[in-house]
Amino acid sequence: MHWIDPRRSIRKSLLTYLLPAAIALMTAAWVVHGLLLERMAQGFVEDRLQDEVAFLEHQLRQSGPEEIRDIAEGDYFEKVFHHAFALRTGNQVHSSPAQWSAALEPLLNAADTGFVRISEPAADASRADFLAYRKALTLNGETVVIVVAEDLSHLQQSQQELHLWTAVVSAILLVLLILAIWLAIRLSLGSVNRIKQGLTSLQSGASNRLDVEAPTEFQPLIGQLNQLLDTLDQRLSRSRDALANLSHSVKTPVSAIRQVLEDDTRVLDQELRQQLAQRLSDIDRQLESEMRRSRFAGPQAGKAAKPVSQARDLLWMLGRLYPDKNFELETELGPETSWPIEEHDLNEILGNLVDNAGKWSATGAELSLTESAGELVITVEDDGPGVSADALPTLGNRGVRLDEQTPGHGLGLAIVREITDRYGGSLLFSIGTRGGLRASVSLPKARTAGVTHHENR
Repeated sequence: MHWIDPRRSIRKSLLTYLLPAAIALMTAAWVVHGLLLERMAQGFVEDRLQDEVAFLEHQLRQSGPEEIRDIAEGDYFEKVFHHAFALRTGNQVHSSPAQWSAALEPLLNAADTGFVRISEPAADASRADFLAYRKALTLNGETVVIVVAEDLSHLQQSQQELHLWTAVVSAILLVLLILAIWLAIRLSLGSVNRIKQGLTSLQSGASNRLDVEAPTEFQPLIGQLNQLLDTLDQRLSRSRDALANLSHSVKTPVSAIRQVLEDDTRVLDQELRQQLAQRLSDIDRQLESEMRRSRFAGPQAGKAAKPVSQARDLLWMLGRLYPDKNFELETELGPETSWPIEEHDLNEILGNLVDNAGKWSATGAELSLTESAGELVITVEDDGPGVSADALPTLGNRGVRLDEQTPGHGLGLAIVREITDRYGGSLLFSIGTRGGLRASVSLPKARTAGVTHHENR
């Protein structure tokens, strides 16, 4: 929602939106209560008037002319039903009580049946607001019109008092609801204060991880922060290890070269030059190894690579590097598929595996990218001479080379294993269906996407 300021306090935002909503809902409930109360009261009055007209009709049909006059002129109807009524039989008009005559007798002139609501009576009427039920019937050949009415002023006054008390109760409930909302927000946001205290502890060095009890909604955030802290610790550890390794590995060759160069009594013959070149090659190899290791990122939040696109670019480049060999890409993933791997790390895995396969293959190699229920799998297979079963466990160990005639320092597969370990995956070697080496990398899966593709290069 673009109209919500993301920088605004959560407490203020909740109060700003919840309090007006609570007030509006309580007001709407109060208004609806008033409408329903009025409708129920009017329905109750209408039912009573209809029942009394029906009772009076029953009495009239069972009575003779004299008895009808006695019923109309007596106070029986008032005592039993406490309603005003008017009765017209032929030319005779009867009404009771007398103060209702001016209001009810004009209603006897019509001969239809139904309810009549009078809110603004004539000036000489004594009743301001009343509801009447009129019914016309035929009795002994004569038209009889009955009107029974009830004064609504007292009923409306009672309704208003009840509605007013409802408003008072609603206001009290609204105050309690506001207090409950404020308390719920305060208690719910207490976890934010705990996270803030945890961050303060991190900043002061009192702790090295954010370990606080927080609701489920904050757990992913805490997990990502802890992962970021772990990544920073790993990078710092790798930097320190790289410096220590360089210091240890370079110190001896540099000292040997310096001693040779400082010895002005010794001639630099061909054998000595080869030794110096070998020392410098060792230094260069160590520098290359540590520099490549320092660039490994490891798993990071927000980092993703597109394996299909990167594999295409890599196979195109290797096709130019090894023009006499064929490289194939086998995958059902779409070009927009993303894997939760840092892009440079994926390049190192793909590049080292496919380059190693290209060096050893006879006619080419195949790269396969797949996704299964719980992992991401990269498989590279060549048709080269392969590796003996005894040598398979040693592949990927640092500095191991099975053939000194092939260019390289034996670092490629070791780099792949190191990156794979940092992602919590595995690197396995086996004999492929083509007779060459098959290298398979399995990494934890985060999300999937897939459209079938098959490419040859």
